[in-house]
Amino acid sequence: KPTHGCRTAPKARLEAKPANSPFPSHPSLAQITQFRMMVSLGHLAKGASLDDLIDSCIQSFDADGNLCRRNHLLQVVLTMHRIIISSAELLRKVVTLYKDALAKNSPGLCLKICYFVRYWITEFWVMFKMDASLTDTMEEFQELVKAKGEELHCRLIDTTQINARDWSRKLTQRIKSNTSKKRKVSLLFDHLEPEELSEHLTYLEFKSFRRISFSDYQNYLVNSCVKENPTMERSIALCNGISQWVQLMVLSRPTPQLRAEVFIKFIQVAQKLHQLQNFNTLMAVIGGLCHSSISRLKETSSHVPHEINKVLGEMTELLSSSRNYDNYRRAYGECTDFKIPILGVHLKDLISLYEAMPDYLEDGKVNVHKLLALYNHISELVQLQEVAPPLEANKDLVHLLTLSLDLYYTEDEIYELSYAREPRNHRAPSVFKNYDHDQDGYISQEEFEKIAASFPFSFCVMDKDREGLISRDEITAYFMRASSIYSKLGLGFPHNFQETTYLKPTFCDNCAGFLWGVIKQGYRCKGNKYSESR
Repeated sequence: KPTHGCRTAPKARLEAKPANSPFPSHPSLAQITQFRMMVSLGHLAKGASLDDLIDSCIQSFDADGNLCRRNHLLQVVLTMHRIIISSAELLRKVVTLYKDALAKNSPGLCLKICYFVRYWITEFWVMFKMDASLTDTMEEFQELVKAKGEELHCRLIDTTQINARDWSRKLTQRIKSNTSKKRKVSLLFDHLEPEELSEHLTYLEFKSFRRISFSDYQNYLVNSCVKENPTMERSIALCNGISQWVQLMVLSRPTPQLRAEVFIKFIQVAQKLHQLQNFNTLMAVIGGLCHSSISRLKETSSHVPHEINKVLGEMTELLSSSRNYDNYRRAYGECTDFKIPILGVHLKDLISLYEAMPDYLEDGKVNVHKLLALYNHISELVQLQEVAPPLEANKDLVHLLTLSLDLYYTEDEIYELSYAREPRNHRAPSVFKNYDHDQDGYISQEEFEKIAASFPFSFCVMDKDREGLISRDEITAYFMRASSIYSKLGLGFPHNFQETTYLKPTFCDNCAGFLWGVIKQGYRCKGNKYSESR
């Protein structure tokens, strides 16, 4: 059943786990639930026609309108049907069954059909608020029933109650860029301890996360993006806003020492977020600290203690996308009670599952196994909204923090501020460091060719000593030569890349790989929109 808004729940107690606690080898809750549901569905679990699924849902009700069997299938069909058929089309099929039952003089079946529609209206009323086509079809059904003089049936399928229902979405509007806003980057940062800051960030994150309903996840699957999905757009905007705020807070300080102090404080905030099991905000904070506008600040980093850099390394490894976010998945799986997942990772899982499994089987039957798998994955996320965070938030501080995060800086402005704080050092091209992973001062010919791909032709002979390795001095000379020739020819580099957050699944134009992540998943050329992975 979809959840709309946050229900009142007792405060959850966080249970500390030993550092050496092994990752559980037993199946996940979603897998266990899916197995039980598959068993309860019997032969339908292997696949069924859409008509059979609808008929089974209708037969779930007895003559008095009570559910006479477990409602697993009913829940799955009403929540996941839009993957294979629109809500309006589903209702039209139900209306056709109602007409057939009238023609065959089957009042009992007509009544069960109306019970089914009543259940749909009562439990999934938001669908009727969002979908104009469904509303129109329902009105046609109501006119049909009214014309037949079926007063009881009319009462069962009445939808006037929907307008009286509280709709949490009315508080969620599409985020619109407003570049005229004044840029005040800190209203409370200096006045809050890391624990207080992490708790209030968690409160904001949970408030945003709990607004995402079952229907929102379903819309995401159907549309393969968050566009036209205000609650998800708001969640992503919050994550991006936190990441940007972290960068600006560091860059707002005039000296390397002061910037390092802000950096250290955010590492402490990250540690508290980890303890609160708020992985989504943790990703935003670490993403901000690892952003190239911050990581390039060598003078600042020289004032950051080794133990702080060690913690950053551990956090970065925890959130790394390597092995399909294996470290994060292990840590997340070990967490109990309140937790906020990295939304982007789980949305990626939904898309992967959606794309990997066919909607229909070879015999033309609906792939019920796919519907169940998607339903259980979404259910796990929605159920997290039922556990309130183990903290108390000051509403005034929440308001001030919201204002602090309401920023509209562009990537160019952030980089301008970064270079103003610490001007570019031309003596050691940063691109070399990106490929010199073992820090031995050399890169291979193959790695150099990847760098040289930014140029339309080679400018000079590399690897003069023919050792198969290219030194820092050689590549520095290469870039100086390349820059000179490009300048004389009046040319620029083929691409002007900027770190970019993609709001829909995007693939690298170079390697064709999927751009994983929640924010700043890759780079996009400002000129020709060419996308490339990190």
